[in-house]
Amino acid sequence: MQAMKAQLNVTAVQRSEAGIKPRNEDSIAIHIPQGAQLTAKGIVVAIADGVSAAEAGREASEIAVKGFVSDYYSTPDSWSVKQSAHKVLIALNRWLFGQGQKFLEAEKGYVTTFSSVIFKSRSAYVFHVGDSRIYRLRDGVLKQLTRDHVARISAEQCYLARALGIDVNLDIDFRTLDLQVGDLFLLTTDGVHEKIEPRLLQQLVMDGCADLDTLAAALIQTALDNGSTDNVSCQLVQVNALGQETNEDVLQTLNKLPFPPELLVGQKLDGWRVLQPIHASARSQLYLVQHEDNGQRAVMKTPSHNYIDDVGYIERFILEEWVARRIDSPYVVKVVEPPRPRRFLYYLLEHIEGPTLANVTSRREPLDIARVVDLADKLVQGLRAFHRRETLHQDLKPDNVVLRGDDPVILDFGSVYVAGVDEIATTFGRERALGTLEYSAPEYRLQRPRSAASDQFALAVMLYELLTGHHPFGSGYQQAQQPKDFLALKYIPAYRRNPLVPLWMDGALRKAMQINAELRYDSLSEFLHDLKRPNPAFLQADQRPLLERDPLRFWQILSGVLLAGNLLLAGLLWRALAGGG
Repeated sequence: MQAMKAQLNVTAVQRSEAGIKPRNEDSIAIHIPQGAQLTAKGIVVAIADGVSAAEAGREASEIAVKGFVSDYYSTPDSWSVKQSAHKVLIALNRWLFGQGQKFLEAEKGYVTTFSSVIFKSRSAYVFHVGDSRIYRLRDGVLKQLTRDHVARISAEQCYLARALGIDVNLDIDFRTLDLQVGDLFLLTTDGVHEKIEPRLLQQLVMDGCADLDTLAAALIQTALDNGSTDNVSCQLVQVNALGQETNEDVLQTLNKLPFPPELLVGQKLDGWRVLQPIHASARSQLYLVQHEDNGQRAVMKTPSHNYIDDVGYIERFILEEWVARRIDSPYVVKVVEPPRPRRFLYYLLEHIEGPTLANVTSRREPLDIARVVDLADKLVQGLRAFHRRETLHQDLKPDNVVLRGDDPVILDFGSVYVAGVDEIATTFGRERALGTLEYSAPEYRLQRPRSAASDQFALAVMLYELLTGHHPFGSGYQQAQQPKDFLALKYIPAYRRNPLVPLWMDGALRKAMQINAELRYDSLSEFLHDLKRPNPAFLQADQRPLLERDPLRFWQILSGVLLAGNLLLAGLLWRALAGGG
């Protein structure tokens, strides 16, 4: 019988009243999804207090809360909580600010505070802007988790320094917290917490946590009894059970771990004994290790002490395991789950006994064409697993493909690019991986947009090498840096180096290796189709446009034509001016 997966379970209540005001400008929402969405996206609790002075405060708070809940659950499951919420809040802020600008003359600004906690698995993700508040009761202590974004003019007067809709740019406070069973979270608008002094608030929450409905009512009534003249709203969420640990939980823990020492043969780390070093560079170390409990073998990757204070490097190292956990393909190496909690920063990959494709290409002997096509089919499946997750491998080369029997397995996540992660703003410089020059597409060196076509280029170069034992552009490719350098390169047809390569197969390889990424295949499946079946367009002599066949010659001719045109035009103008004189 398969064990049931642990699911996050909470008890949640909320309450909001206008108080003595004619209308309620607060907005609140708690959304607890069911099934897969609970695991993938978690539980959202959000509270907003529309700014009365902005006239459209009520509309702003309602749009913020409803829009946030709706749009957050519409973001891809592959996005992190931080990425999803951040993108939604940025979009909401710009919309509110834009609406406010339309009604600027009528003084109808769309401004609101906003605070939210997203509960997912074993973590709480806090997003906050304004002067609403989020508290947590744990072990008898009520702690304020947010800070008020207010500027005080005097003892009696202050104004909001940050809120949704105030400015086109938004600075959001964000933090991640570990959850414990029994944690109680409290969210309030200022109509509540401004009228209940901290000691009384803690006492009320501690005394009433056994009955959240009664506690919510007591908080509202206490604020009103103490003279609150504002709307009064509160939300209470108590954690009853934690969910199954997710990738985000694991990576959050990893970020707090120290670097391990350099390891020698025979030494142990968390029960893993080092059998032999595999590879060491200035950036990382690889070891073949075996666990003392079950004899399992794995490859351990550890970070280099050269980067112990480099936040960008640490982020990329942790990102490697995150990507590996998300990719699911028999043709991509898998992460090994450690049987014990980690005390140091490292990760484990399955150990595959077999030669790399670099061992094969080093012989400079062409492989059988059917074998190369079979490898291409499986490597395409592996790359698709990356691309489905909006991830580029960026360093596909023979050294990073190992053979498990007849099957190729893609290794190494050190140069991966994840579109969603790259779009998240950071306060540090994010590392930009370029891969290996011999196989990386021209756009990396030309600072042009990267895409799945970049991995397609590297795959085609590698397949060409397997068929011919040579690089398609020769040794000059590695030295090319500028557009003119790439235009000067000459593609050497594969059939000239290996007469067994069909003309149509060389046509497919050539197209996949176009210097201009826009001229490559739109998808890997099209490339694979043309490798397997003759494309009529490639069966005849090269009929491609000159721009594709010989871009340097094309631009030379075009430049000559333009020069001749300019000289002719100059001559005509000179004659006209001379005649007029």
